[in-house]
Amino acid sequence: MAKSWATFGVDLHVEPTGPGIRRGLTEALREAVRGGRLAPGTRLPSSRSLAADLGIARNTVAEAYADLVAEGWLTARQGSGTSVARRPVPTPTAASAPGRPTRARPVYDLVPGTPDLSSFPRAAWLKASRRALTVAPHEALHYGDPRGRVELRTALAGYLARARGVRTDPEHIVICSGFLHGLMLLGQVLRGRGLTSLAVESYGLDAHWRLLEAAGLRTVPLGFDELGTRTEELAAGAQGGGALGGVRAVLMTPAHQFPMGVPLHPDRRARVVDWARRDDGLILEDDYDGEFRYDRQPVGALQGLDPDHVVHMGTASKSLAPGLRLGWLVLPPALAPEVVAAKGGVDWSCGVLDQLTLAEFIASGAYDRHIRASRLRYRRRRDALVARLAEQAPGGRATGIAAGLHVVLRLPPGTEQSTLRAAAWQGLAVHGLDRYRHPESTAERSDALVVGYGTPPDHGWSGALDALCAALPFDSTG
Repeated sequence: MAKSWATFGVDLHVEPTGPGIRRGLTEALREAVRGGRLAPGTRLPSSRSLAADLGIARNTVAEAYADLVAEGWLTARQGSGTSVARRPVPTPTAASAPGRPTRARPVYDLVPGTPDLSSFPRAAWLKASRRALTVAPHEALHYGDPRGRVELRTALAGYLARARGVRTDPEHIVICSGFLHGLMLLGQVLRGRGLTSLAVESYGLDAHWRLLEAAGLRTVPLGFDELGTRTEELAAGAQGGGALGGVRAVLMTPAHQFPMGVPLHPDRRARVVDWARRDDGLILEDDYDGEFRYDRQPVGALQGLDPDHVVHMGTASKSLAPGLRLGWLVLPPALAPEVVAAKGGVDWSCGVLDQLTLAEFIASGAYDRHIRASRLRYRRRRDALVARLAEQAPGGRATGIAAGLHVVLRLPPGTEQSTLRAAAWQGLAVHGLDRYRHPESTAERSDALVVGYGTPPDHGWSGALDALCAALPFDSTG
């Protein structure tokens, strides 16, 4: 009596219970509608197919349907079959904690880290997807290589060499599900090699630090000044011990430091590479927005200086959309087998169809066209931000404006928290600089906002600037 799959039309799981077949079926259907398992408008199987599936008489099903139509749970029309009646369903409201006021959703989002999702190239992506799926071999839909599809690794090797100065080949690229996935794999491998600590920058993302610490690696911050991260401290630590003694790996954003926005000084780039060569160290290079430089040519990837000691880490999250969950690790040859083994143990591949689409998107030139268009759009937003500050808050000073999708807006000492409260009153979501400071950093504290200009759509940018300027602790005279 508990057969539960319709053999014709739509599938329906139903288990008649209680005395009497008709009554049991009627109650089971009524409860499925009342409980929301059968949504309004859902078309039910014909009485013939449901009866055949349940092994009961067709008239029994027809009578149960008729009862529920009469009660208003179902509707039946000649030629259209039987469906769940469209009834108003109350929307549950989330209860707030006692004594805690609910917060309105921000009107404008200036939190850094996300591009303008409204500008995602849907038509071009769809065209690339159709082309990629048309020519893809059947074996592409299998589990495949843990490194990722060879089409994407080949396209990336060519693109990164041309646009970022990376030196690699498809054999040493591993596709991962975004930056955090790649960092998790590296943390696992480094801990397996016996490392217990890893150097990081004084300012960065706490999600990165927590992930590394979860892998068993203590994060030790390096100093920071106007020239960027003080990479000379790595060599000094190797000689003098202390917190940096024994550190053999460092995570950094050399092309455009996040969130401070400055490129690593050439002398310090050379010093960190010299340290890695001399002490057999490893540099994890986060190239999170390397394509977006506005006032001169982008700073080349650090990996190009020493492919044997630098892991180049990139994603499509800033250039296209984080929802694609596509990232890549360009690995030193000696490290690649360990990372592939770590990834293969839990994840053979990441979204094959999206990998094939991105490969086609790059190979066709659509990716370059999208990057150039995005670069122009974001530069206009940056220019509008700087101009609006000069007009409405001349005392404000924006730094780190040469590249990326955010600026650091300097504030008077002691005003960061009050400015964040004022921003919330203006319906503005924005972060203060202090939230990006490593808890063990000895760098001097500085009050500032980290203002992302990638997220708002074009039509909302002017309003976001008005809200930002209204929240700043500067008057029209500066």
